Amino acid sequence: MNTSDRASAHASYTNWNSVNWNEIQKYVTKLRQRIYRAEQLKQQRKVRKLQRLLLRSEANLLLSTRKVTQQNKGKRTSGVDGYTALHAGRRNELYRQLKRQNIFQHRPRPAKRTYIAKKNGKLRPLGIPTIKDRVYQNMAKNALEPQWEARLEPSSYGFRPKRSTHDAISNIFIKINTNSKKKWIFEGDFKNCFDRLSHDWIRKQTSRFPGKALIKRWLKMGYVDQYVFTETQEGTPQGSIASPLLANIALHGMEEELGIIYRKTYKSNGSYAIHPKCKITLVKYADDFVVLTETKEQAQSIYERLQPYLRKRGLELSKEKTKITHIEDGFNFLGFSVRQYKTWQGNKLLIKPSKESIKKAKEKIRDTFRLMRGKPVRELIKALNPIIRGYGQYWKHVVSKKTFDKMANYVFHKTCKHLRQLHPKKAWKWIRKRYFRKPHHGGDNSWILTCPITNIQLLHMPWIKIKRHVMVLYKNSPDDPALKEYWEKRDRKVFDIENTLDRIKLARKQGYRCALCRQPLQNGEKVTVRNLEIPTGEVTKLVHIPCVR
Repeated sequence: MNTSDRASAHASYTNWNSVNWNEIQKYVTKLRQRIYRAEQLKQQRKVRKLQRLLLRSEANLLLSTRKVTQQNKGKRTSGVDGYTALHAGRRNELYRQLKRQNIFQHRPRPAKRTYIAKKNGKLRPLGIPTIKDRVYQNMAKNALEPQWEARLEPSSYGFRPKRSTHDAISNIFIKINTNSKKKWIFEGDFKNCFDRLSHDWIRKQTSRFPGKALIKRWLKMGYVDQYVFTETQEGTPQGSIASPLLANIALHGMEEELGIIYRKTYKSNGSYAIHPKCKITLVKYADDFVVLTETKEQAQSIYERLQPYLRKRGLELSKEKTKITHIEDGFNFLGFSVRQYKTWQGNKLLIKPSKESIKKAKEKIRDTFRLMRGKPVRELIKALNPIIRGYGQYWKHVVSKKTFDKMANYVFHKTCKHLRQLHPKKAWKWIRKRYFRKPHHGGDNSWILTCPITNIQLLHMPWIKIKRHVMVLYKNSPDDPALKEYWEKRDRKVFDIENTLDRIKLARKQGYRCALCRQPLQNGEKVTVRNLEIPTGEVTKLVHIPCVR
């Protein structure tokens, strides 16, 4: 079907539950890919034309409404107007209301200011836009993101599609392995990055975007804190959908400032590597970054070299977090400790979970035991398993075997204390016989906490297999139409690594697609196992959670 015939997106729309989300997603994805390709070819006029088309597209409006009201974690959090759309009727009403409006003439409402605790005990301010503003921000993001995906540096990993902290850590491992000459590290952190970014710089970088007036209004919309309105002259509010993308756009250009260049390698996958003449390299995740250098003098010069970059963006480096270290002393980055150790085999670079990350995990587990005090074992297991699985999945790509064993021992001692409090008048022999079993999947460990009623078991962290993460190549983006097969294979491998054997078997039977919407399982939505009714009975399938609501 011709793109122009479908630009108004689905005139056949009748109600929320009748939408063919597979067709909607295909249309928006196709437009995003065309924007990416046009940007690659430097066809700026075509880029703007396609961006304008996507901003006016009802398919983009439908998809953005679904993302904000069904998929996002903050869907239950309202803005200053108190409005949410948590069921099909309200979503249908919201869609029809926004359809009648013109996105280019939209006037955003102020963000609602809330605060969350930071690691250092201070409070981090968040700005929560209204639901309508979030929908429009997602529409603008869909139009602007593919253009900048073609521009952003390969060393940038924060808040970008299909890129993660593990890609950043893998990049560090590759660049400062045992044979590398880069031994000195400049650890950098922008002070209050999101709150200080220059509005003039962001507007300059997005001056050719068709929705530039809307971006200006979002930057200047202000916030309401305790019923008091405050204007914003700088920064972009944390908590809004567009902010991470605008921050990435503003922070782009550090590699150019430091003189880092790439050259194509001779490998068949068409990858790129840092040019041999470059004595420094960079790895950046949002406002955290490390510069890897060969000498201490080079590391010390980074601060001065970054001053022009910082002035343009209205930023400065945090004195507390910015420092220079040697690889043998090690440094922490994104919850991991990176350090080179001297062994009998020679120097060896090891990446492990950081002490702060382990401490945070133990505190979360301890707080969970405190909340579950006196409650049945099945509720304790249901509360603990997601926490254990989450930290295990995050740590499993590095050297974590000893950490897994320590965490398992910590959980076991907490479990024993919980059971003694649950049954203060029972002997330990009785408690052990009632609550501990061998694992269902086999093994000799007979100390696995098991609910005597439901038979569910507490996850043992050492069960999680340690497997090295494969870094995303160079500038590879899911918006690149030429890399469709690359991303399909990568997504399937990621799904197999992050899920249980039962889920992997179901995914393979379904071709790694949702049984209801037929979209890939790895599209950012949470996946669940459901029994679906068919004429011959019931079948167990993997589906996206929003598809069954």
